[in-house]
Amino acid sequence: MLMPLLPANYLPVNHLPRVFDADQRYTVDLHMHSTASDGALTPTELVKLCAARGLTHMSLTDHDTMEGIEEAGIAAQQAGLCLVPGCELSTRWQGINIHVVALMPGGLQGPLVEGLALQREARIKRAEVIAERLEKMGLPDALEKARAQAGSDRPLGRPDFARALVAEGVVDDWAGAFKRYLGSGKKGDVKAHWPEISDAVAWVVASGGVAVLAHPLRYGLTRRKRGLLMDTFQAAGGQSVELVSGQQNPDSTRDLARQLVERDLYASMGSDFHFPGSHAAPGSMSLIPRTAAPPIWQHPRLVHLRDAPSGMLGPGS
Repeated sequence: MLMPLLPANYLPVNHLPRVFDADQRYTVDLHMHSTASDGALTPTELVKLCAARGLTHMSLTDHDTMEGIEEAGIAAQQAGLCLVPGCELSTRWQGINIHVVALMPGGLQGPLVEGLALQREARIKRAEVIAERLEKMGLPDALEKARAQAGSDRPLGRPDFARALVAEGVVDDWAGAFKRYLGSGKKGDVKAHWPEISDAVAWVVASGGVAVLAHPLRYGLTRRKRGLLMDTFQAAGGQSVELVSGQQNPDSTRDLARQLVERDLYASMGSDFHFPGSHAAPGSMSLIPRTAAPPIWQHPRLVHLRDAPSGMLGPGS
């Protein structure tokens, strides 16, 4: 079943301002997932849902892969949406798992090609370690059961193990799986195989993309430590931060906006949508406050986003 259309106060892309207006919504979602990683919808189904909800511009940002981009590009052309190719990279910073969204207007190229190959191998090795740990904690044949939940031969992620834990009755629900076994600091939270954040950002920038620090309010950092993370990210070449990711506290959003302005960082936005029925939906996210932080579509590598035709965004579109 398709979700309802976006509310009337969403602005179409041809009216996107050079600065964010207070309490205004936009028809842009630059952080979503499909079955190419741990999402529930195929790239085609995701694009159709975005169109049904009134989006005009979207990015498919599957975890450590761009395998779904070609399919999504075809669907976007048919649906009249502009697709920004992308992915979400898993990285490390001071022992914390940090995600970086790579928006790639020129598609997969440059050092990111090898980077994603390394990420694939890292995911395979990481899944083996997670499986070994979960087997010791009461989930026999964990790797095979997670693979059954994935339903494909793609590299496994923690959500696949979470679904396996639920299916086997080890926990009652997804939240319980992460709270007890897979969340930050738990036995199933394996970070050792990820690259340092500076290395991943360098792949993106050298490949013609824009690196975006994903959902910075979700890492449980103090304001000071979040600022240090942004400083490291920016020093490596990162130029944008997700000011809004799904639903978040308005006061926290305003404080985050101040940190972006202090560092002259662009502000991005995304729902982090994974599956229908969850707390997130394409285009569904908290309001962006009035801020001097420039919108991500003002970045020189993404400025064509405002006027791009339907289909996949490319240089000079």
